[in-house]
Amino acid sequence: MDFHLSTGALLMVFLCHMTSALEVPLDLPQPPTITLQSPKDYIFDPRENIVIHCEAKGKPHPSFSWTRNGTHFDVEKDSKVLMKPGSGTLVIDISGEKAEAYEGTYQCTAHNDHGTAVSNNIVIRQSRSPLWSKERIEAITVQMGVSLVLQCRPPAGLPPPVIFWMDNNFQRLPLDKRVSQALNGDLYFSNVLSEDTRNDYICYARFPHTQTIQQKQPISVTVLEMDTMNETVASLYNITKFSANPAGDYRPGFMTPLGATSTEMVLRGETLELECIAEGLPTPEMSWQKDGGELPTSRVSFLNYKKTLKISDVSEADAGDYTCTATNRLGTVDHVIKVTVKAAPFWIGAPRNLILAPNETGILTCKVNGDPKPDIRWFINGVPFENAPEDLTRKVDNDTVILSNVQSGSSAVYQCNASNEFGYLIANAFVSVLAEPPRVLTPPNQVYQVITNSPALLDCATFGSPIPTITWFKDSQISIKSGDPYVIHENGTLEINVAQSQNSGKYTCIATNNLGIKENHVFLEVKEPTRILKQPEYKVVQRGMSAIFECKVKHDPSLIPTMTWLKNNGELPDDERFEVDTDSLTIKDVTDEDEGTYTCIMNTSLDQDSASAMLTVVEKPDPPTDLELTDQTERSVQLTWIPGDENNSPTQKFLIQYEDLLHQPNVWVNMTEVPGTSTTAHLDLSPYVYYSFRVLAKNQVGYSQPSQASRQYRTNPAAPDDNPSDVQGEGTEPGNLVISWRKLTGLQSNGPGLEYKVQWRQKDVAQEWSSRTVANVSQVVVSGTPIFVPYEIKVQSLNDYGNGPEAEVVIGYSGEDLPLSAPDGVLVMVHNSTLAEVHWEPVSSHSVRGKLKGYKVYYRRERGLHEAEEEADQESQDQVLTFSGNLTKGRLPDLQPYSLYNLFIRVLNSKGEGPPSPDKQFETPEGVPGPPSFLQVNPSLDSFTLEWGPPLNNNGRLIGYTLRYQPVNTTIETGPVKIMDFPVNETTVTLDNLNSSVLYKFDLNAKTVKGAGPSITKEASTAMETTVPSRHVDIATQGWFIGLMCAIALLILVLLIVCFIKRNKGGKYPVKEKEEAHQDPEIQPMKEDDGTFGEYSDTEDHKPLKGSRTPSNGTVRRDESDDSLVDYGEGGDGQFNEDGSFIGQYSGKKEKDTHEGNESSEAPSPVNAMNSFV
Repeated sequence: MDFHLSTGALLMVFLCHMTSALEVPLDLPQPPTITLQSPKDYIFDPRENIVIHCEAKGKPHPSFSWTRNGTHFDVEKDSKVLMKPGSGTLVIDISGEKAEAYEGTYQCTAHNDHGTAVSNNIVIRQSRSPLWSKERIEAITVQMGVSLVLQCRPPAGLPPPVIFWMDNNFQRLPLDKRVSQALNGDLYFSNVLSEDTRNDYICYARFPHTQTIQQKQPISVTVLEMDTMNETVASLYNITKFSANPAGDYRPGFMTPLGATSTEMVLRGETLELECIAEGLPTPEMSWQKDGGELPTSRVSFLNYKKTLKISDVSEADAGDYTCTATNRLGTVDHVIKVTVKAAPFWIGAPRNLILAPNETGILTCKVNGDPKPDIRWFINGVPFENAPEDLTRKVDNDTVILSNVQSGSSAVYQCNASNEFGYLIANAFVSVLAEPPRVLTPPNQVYQVITNSPALLDCATFGSPIPTITWFKDSQISIKSGDPYVIHENGTLEINVAQSQNSGKYTCIATNNLGIKENHVFLEVKEPTRILKQPEYKVVQRGMSAIFECKVKHDPSLIPTMTWLKNNGELPDDERFEVDTDSLTIKDVTDEDEGTYTCIMNTSLDQDSASAMLTVVEKPDPPTDLELTDQTERSVQLTWIPGDENNSPTQKFLIQYEDLLHQPNVWVNMTEVPGTSTTAHLDLSPYVYYSFRVLAKNQVGYSQPSQASRQYRTNPAAPDDNPSDVQGEGTEPGNLVISWRKLTGLQSNGPGLEYKVQWRQKDVAQEWSSRTVANVSQVVVSGTPIFVPYEIKVQSLNDYGNGPEAEVVIGYSGEDLPLSAPDGVLVMVHNSTLAEVHWEPVSSHSVRGKLKGYKVYYRRERGLHEAEEEADQESQDQVLTFSGNLTKGRLPDLQPYSLYNLFIRVLNSKGEGPPSPDKQFETPEGVPGPPSFLQVNPSLDSFTLEWGPPLNNNGRLIGYTLRYQPVNTTIETGPVKIMDFPVNETTVTLDNLNSSVLYKFDLNAKTVKGAGPSITKEASTAMETTVPSRHVDIATQGWFIGLMCAIALLILVLLIVCFIKRNKGGKYPVKEKEEAHQDPEIQPMKEDDGTFGEYSDTEDHKPLKGSRTPSNGTVRRDESDDSLVDYGEGGDGQFNEDGSFIGQYSGKKEKDTHEGNESSEAPSPVNAMNSFV
């Protein structure tokens, strides 16, 4: 058959399967269908066999035949040609034969009883790699700055060769925006430089099918550097291209394409490549734009330093005017390329196979487009429609074949051929006339699994003639109609747009036509989606540490998940440092190569989810390099450096350090810091220093290693800029003055021969300055000075190059001596029994002979006033209070009442204490006494005998004792308080007529005219009363007695437990009783004088009566005086401030105000009291 095939460009079509729209089961009669064929344009390698594919199916299986160049190709007559059994594929053995003999246009035909199908026209051509034609290559000499083109002109090959330029060493020549290779392979220089001079510009052509490379003869180029040029000079040097003007800058101009406009035609679907190469000096910059529209960003790319514009998959919308612009600083030039888009025929809708029942009607359509519009021709079984036998049941209407009232035996294969000048298309579509009951092609009981919220497609592939009608049911009951959420497609497939869990179940499809009915069951399972709950997070990790990416996933429990980790979308490195766990990836000992994007992918058989995170590896910066010193002056220098690698963490700052090789070698000192964006630092320098500098960089990780030290920079000596600091003058002994200072450092010396000029003179005295010059010391001792007088002092630095600045005057004092005199007018005012105030007159300043530190008051208790002189306390020690500053009074606290005290005062300076003042005696008045020294209680059945001793500290004249007692028990109730007074000489009493087996509390204190002192407390119980039984009956054997004894024993046990708990919890028994009022509130040890006892508490060994402030151990806490502490001195090291405020405490041994009596025995416990019942 003769199909129209244009001589224009043929479309490249790869091996493909021809799949019809309607599949007919192969067990039914059907015309042939081409399933595999070779591409339309087949270029073969002459070193290999030619294989031309042609595969087809049909019932019965088709037979195959071939045509070559439009005539029958008898395969059997050519021994070099083999047709594969059961196939139409040809294998041509061209070994030892001329391959050109088999070039041509081949077409395959597949035939059976029901029709004939044909393949495309397959053009078979041999690949060619011809040699370069011989030509004489002239050496090229050009003036520097002009443009140049080196032509390649490769031999025409099939397919065209790949062009590239290399030198004699097979190294590719470097290309840039000045030197570029055009699409045709020529080498363009926008302007030549002296470095372009070489004799080995070689163009190579590589032929892809034969894998051979052809080489052109080398081209020699010489670039001359000449300011001017004319024809004479050009001919002398054989210069092929020159400019009469000096070799300077010039405007751009286009080397290709030439002129202001050009045209380009491209076919739809192909790739458009537009090229503009310009000359100019400086080298022009290129840019592109489309007139009246924008470039298609997704399909456009710029190559060859924007000299080539490439648009892939061209469409009709890409037609138009494209402007390329070349620009340098001298001007701009444009070139317009007019692009037209043509189209070889392309399918809009290819004809599809038809299955018709007898007497049915159908149509075949062939929808194509192209530019120019394609011509459409119809064939039947490979024969042009107009040449086929006439059949009234078929009619052609342009691109449509109408079949009406078809009958059995009228099956055939129809071909549609659409062509224009740029190519052609051919399609086979068969019409099969059958009468067949329905059959379901989808396997029965197939299970479909989908993820929630995704579409579900349930297949019901059927066949029948007439075409069966498809209906669907869910769970064999619910009829499904097309509509939301269901869609029943034309091929019978049931689609659920958004599958949910309730859509799971059994589905039944039923296929029906007039010849029968068939059903099939499928099952749908809707699964939970796979979701990453915790995504890996961006990590910044220091080199050598570990990075952990977490990836926690939720998935349907019936699906088996698989976790995969990728690095930069590729597999993880095969490295044991990478540890993959169930839900994490750990990278140990991280290196720089580990940086990248890590992705965790959770796969199931139905879906997947993924998440990614970046790993950035950071480290301390690399040390700066290339330290240079510039702008050098006597006192400054500019330091520059090149930063090292930041290691993914921006540099925050640079630290500049210096080493003084003259004064402190091998010691690096921090000098200054600059921001991390700076690479220079202005450094202020000191004279007479041998500097070396180094720089450290700091980022978030830490400081880098130091840079290499800079070269040494020495500054010239100069006079000192500074004088010593911390100058002081202070005498250490009477008659001397020690002048001290802090020495200058070597860096501050500014030069050799550093010395110090020390000057002094007495202040406010007409004297000349005394001076002394010293070196390597930090003090000077001046002797023979008056006692504690002010001096003016100066210390100036100097060296071999001059004196430092004028020194500032500092005031110092010569040495002190002990004070000469004691205070006069010492007077003591006694405020109460424990507090006195001492006054004195200040001494004259000259008698202090130093800095007045204060006054020391020495006082001691001689004896009690009730004691005879021979009973004086020999062990009493001096107490000392120091009053700082120039005070004239002070308070003496914590005195003992009713005592005789002796007192004297000394003046205090930094050297020591002066002589004492005359002794001054004073007496303290009476106070309340201490507690009785002991209290002893002896119980009997209904009475107590009490004995006690007088207080250890009477603090006055005793006038008697007061006893308070009351019964107490284990409850919160107490009995009435009874009070008894005794004269001072009575220390025993017997209390009668008391209740037996009762606990009593006793509280005893002593009294003076100032009131009652603290009390001593005791508790004791009377004995248990016993009775004699009146009947001589052995009740121990009586049952009621045994029961009673058990009940009593149990009750006693309960009472013991309750008593023990109450005793430890501090239960209280309030008892109200009057006490005697006290007259002196200043010395009153109790906070209230309402005459009542304190609360009883069984948490103490000695329970005070209500109203008592006496602790259970028999001691009394003395109340603090209301006087201000300003008037109190301090003992020992204690001090008063100059305003008299108390800052310490007095020294010396303090006598105890109270003593614990040795008769303070533990009170009887409730347990002992209960023992009397047994």
